[in-house]
Amino acid sequence: MSPMEISAIVFACVFGGSIVGMLLRPILPQQHLNADTKDVIKLGVGLIGTMTALVLGLLVASAKGAYDTRRAELTQMAANTILLDRVLAHYGPETAEIRGLLKLAVANMINQIWAQGGEAPATPSSTREVLFDKLQELVPRTDAERLLQQQAETMAISIGQARWLLFEQSGSSISTPFLIVVVFWLSILFVSFGLFAPPNATVFVTLLVSAMSVAGAIFLIIELDRPFSGVIQISSAPLHNALAVLGK
Repeated sequence: MSPMEISAIVFACVFGGSIVGMLLRPILPQQHLNADTKDVIKLGVGLIGTMTALVLGLLVASAKGAYDTRRAELTQMAANTILLDRVLAHYGPETAEIRGLLKLAVANMINQIWAQGGEAPATPSSTREVLFDKLQELVPRTDAERLLQQQAETMAISIGQARWLLFEQSGSSISTPFLIVVVFWLSILFVSFGLFAPPNATVFVTLLVSAMSVAGAIFLIIELDRPFSGVIQISSAPLHNALAVLGK
């Protein structure tokens, strides 16, 4: 499901909880709503609220951490790609085909991740493997060329590792059971809000806005967890910048 669909479900659960609380209030016997009962309920709700805040904090930290890590890896890969192209340019004109393959690999990657609207990097193609084979086929004539070839091979391996790392990290970093438990706790909180809230327009609007805020927070968490699509996606600018200078 998309982040918008998930957040809509969360909103329905949370706001529905407040409506259930309002409907339960006139049904429950009066002794269930006395001062002592309210104190106990407040203690329980305070405990649930504290746990919810902690788990929500963990979810936000996990999603933000995964997002920042993938963005840093992508930027580093773009920088390494430019450096590899410069090393090949210094080697000599016999690396023209390899530099062309490198540029093609970057263009394919941009198309796979962003142009096609993919939620995660596609499986790395064989272009980089062909590129590495071509690097090994080079026949250096001087010590300087031999050193450049070794550096190019090391950089190619590093770029390949980063590409596979992005692919392996394409899964969700948000635990589904965590999310379900948080939504359940939030629903219980809103049931308690509705249970003791007077049924008037101000309370209704307040609970509505609060439920929308909670759903918005979940939406942001899910968006951060899917960094290559949606509203909060990682920019393709580093790879586009790299593509613009490759082969020159």
